[in-house]
Amino acid sequence: MKIILFALNAAYIHTNLAIRALRKPLDAAGFEVRVIEGALKDRRDRMLASLYEERADVYGFSCYIWNLREMLSLACDLKSLLPACKIIFGGPEVSFEDEPFLDAHPFIDHLIRGEGEDALTSLCTDLAEGKAALRILDGRPYSSFDHAGILYDDSRRGQMVYYESSRGCPYRCAYCLSSLSGSVRAKSAEVTLAELEEFEKSCPDARIIKFVDRTFNFDRERARIIWRGLREERFTKTYHFEICASLLDEEDFAILASLPKDRIQLEAGVQSTNPNTLRAISRTDDSEAVIASLKRLMSLGNMHIHADLIAGLPEEDLASMRRSFDMVYGSCHMLQLGFLKLLKGSALRENAEKWGYRYMSEPPYTVLANDFISFEELMILHHIDEVVDRFSNSGKFAKSLNYLVQKSSSPFDLFRELGDFCADIQKLGQRDAHVRLAAFAQSRGLLDEAYLMCARFDWLSGESAPLPSILRGNFAVTERVPPSGEIYTFDFGRGGERYYFDRSSHEVKKLK
Repeated sequence: MKIILFALNAAYIHTNLAIRALRKPLDAAGFEVRVIEGALKDRRDRMLASLYEERADVYGFSCYIWNLREMLSLACDLKSLLPACKIIFGGPEVSFEDEPFLDAHPFIDHLIRGEGEDALTSLCTDLAEGKAALRILDGRPYSSFDHAGILYDDSRRGQMVYYESSRGCPYRCAYCLSSLSGSVRAKSAEVTLAELEEFEKSCPDARIIKFVDRTFNFDRERARIIWRGLREERFTKTYHFEICASLLDEEDFAILASLPKDRIQLEAGVQSTNPNTLRAISRTDDSEAVIASLKRLMSLGNMHIHADLIAGLPEEDLASMRRSFDMVYGSCHMLQLGFLKLLKGSALRENAEKWGYRYMSEPPYTVLANDFISFEELMILHHIDEVVDRFSNSGKFAKSLNYLVQKSSSPFDLFRELGDFCADIQKLGQRDAHVRLAAFAQSRGLLDEAYLMCARFDWLSGESAPLPSILRGNFAVTERVPPSGEIYTFDFGRGGERYYFDRSSHEVKKLK
């Protein structure tokens, strides 16, 4: 029996770990299995053709909030072309569906809720043997998860691949489906390090190995053993972990400080600094302690730090969101402003009426308004998110933006005003963005020599074209020094000594 496992990712950089996890036990059971993977931007007719050409007996669709609409459409058309095939839906977005969902979509033959490795293998075995099979199967915890391996054994690889060392989460955040697991199952530190070493050998093109664990350091000692192991020379890639920053202690900081530069990057979900909001979503973090830990991690200088906020949570109005933003900004290299989605099965969705939630009726169920924040205010936050992503998270304007932030009493207000100044931000090319940021500084009376020095450095760090006129001023090109590039006259208060930008090291160096 031939089985196709199909994934449709949000972007080309992503790969789907779930279909790879499902493939391994199916392979072990002797089935002919092939993975087909696409992205939302792929042409729909080509994706349908790639599925149809397989003439498979069984098609498994991996469903998420970002792809359910497309999956339903493709599955419907595929069933009309291959009426004898069996179509199976699974994944987080359908794990809380029931008979009415199947009745509304009769082209779906079977639905798997929860973990699918054992359930899908059992279902396919029954189908191959001609046995009657349930329409809806509830998956059990995967019996062989502890030694599942790295799963990337096909040709689809990129700069970032995914790894799962634990399932479940010990916390009960009201917006998250992982809170429903009730427990955590984790591979041992020794197994994890052995599998990461396999990644090093079998995925040479991968630059980042991203752990999908919801809270990597839930077991402090296990996390420490893994982090210590990553100090060894056999590990060369960057490993991304989502952590609970409030669990870090002095021993953790000492280990993290000893890691080679860029060996790891850490992501911490702050979500909000409003105590009432944190209580409403069942989080117990001390926000000030979390932010202090993030700043300490930043000060180590050997890793990239991400922090997350979520807009649309209970008890958080625009003023509260502003306070949260201002507290977190500057404690991380990348501030990710997310927007609450009321996922099926989550506690917040079950209690949506309590908070007056209005949200999208179709996936991804993004919040439109609640009793604390209006639709108009959420639209303001969406635009601020675009501005932060374009100017701050890109890293292309680090010094000039930092200068403006230092001159501002509120980073939130700064980005809001910059957003008003750059209403067409999505259309800005890189040169235009540098020019627009300088014009914004000028509008605030901040286009002084200190700002220009920062902006010139930002430009030279990423661009090879001549400086835009607004950044040039008295900044004169005097001569060229191959291969380092152009020499500029820098004035750092030392009598106009000459410095140049070394493009190989991205450093400004004194001309000898």
